[in-house]
Amino acid sequence: MSPRNSLRDAVATGAVRTVNSVSRWTSRGSGTVIGGRVGLAISPRLLSGLSREREVILVTGTNGKTTTTAMIAAGWARTVATNDTGSNMPAGHVAALVASRSSAVVLEVDEAWLGEVTNSTSAQVVVLLNLSRDQLDRANEVRRIAERWRALFAEEPEVTVVANANDPLVVYAAELATNVAWCDVPTPWRTDAVSCPHCTEPLHFDASSWWSECGFQKPKEVTTTLSDELVIRGTPVALDLQLPGEFNRANAALALTALASVNVDLDAATARLNALTSVAGRFSVRSWRGHRLRLLLAKNPAGFEAILRTLNDDGAAVWLAINARVADGHDPSWLYDVPFEVLRGRRVYCFGDRRLDLATRLDYAGVDQVVCDDEESPPVSGETVDLVANYTAFQDWRERTSAC
Repeated sequence: MSPRNSLRDAVATGAVRTVNSVSRWTSRGSGTVIGGRVGLAISPRLLSGLSREREVILVTGTNGKTTTTAMIAAGWARTVATNDTGSNMPAGHVAALVASRSSAVVLEVDEAWLGEVTNSTSAQVVVLLNLSRDQLDRANEVRRIAERWRALFAEEPEVTVVANANDPLVVYAAELATNVAWCDVPTPWRTDAVSCPHCTEPLHFDASSWWSECGFQKPKEVTTTLSDELVIRGTPVALDLQLPGEFNRANAALALTALASVNVDLDAATARLNALTSVAGRFSVRSWRGHRLRLLLAKNPAGFEAILRTLNDDGAAVWLAINARVADGHDPSWLYDVPFEVLRGRRVYCFGDRRLDLATRLDYAGVDQVVCDDEESPPVSGETVDLVANYTAFQDWRERTSAC
């Protein structure tokens, strides 16, 4: 780095610290983005400078980024620099790296920004979780994302890719990479990968595999398998998560595979993952007006299907909250791709800015629903109630509720 660039980076780093501190002090923000924007305006290559001589793992995918990133941070046996607030574009990455000088880095990355962030950070490991529709008004064609990832890995021979072997679009994106650790993990959502990205003919699925008539298929040589038991590089791993759901077991499998790629002891890492009870408020139990609420985040059809699978089969009432703000995507038509029919027999209370759209969708699904203004409280139950919300609605309910 030239002396001039070094000075520019130093000035930019100081600006990040100052602006973020002022943002927090004046309660105008969390100090995780605005400072990064200022720093990048001063030194556009600041992320590259901050990443130099650090060991960097990047995590991307439509669902599970925040949880998997938190798992990797928890499993690493040292202090880790990470964007644990979910600010997953370069400004948030810069803020995270300014806030911590740790040589170990794990960053959640927005799918559309993976190429730029991989190049800027010279990441050693990239974790690819899944690809499905999300925020239809911003990123409506997941195959474009897959093509961009594919081009990236064709030109990045040094990076190790930890990839979900059961998502055909992820496999397509990673198949040109030089070093891939394929992970055979449960991936029930297939609606966004019904045709082959090579020949466009229908993909065929059975209980354990998938393939296309042109020869494109699930990788046969895998590093990690997850069924009743987790096995990484031929070694059984004692995974016993407190976090609910098969999707979290899949997230953990990819997180531990990434940690194994940087030579972290798996037994110790697994014990730390097993101790996690919540991530950024997800799965936490909180109190509101006499109710005990378990907060669950789902922001697209694939995420909702996964979360709905975790609900107890007891017919209990469920609360759903849907907004359609900038961070959610303004188009809520994705609600019609969520299999809400599984909620038949339950009463569902509808909250959020788009509670009427939600109630209409539930009516089509034959689900008993009650529309609630956010200040209206359903009857208090002595049981813990599951509240499933999309992104900004989830943040609203975290602010509205208090710790039990």
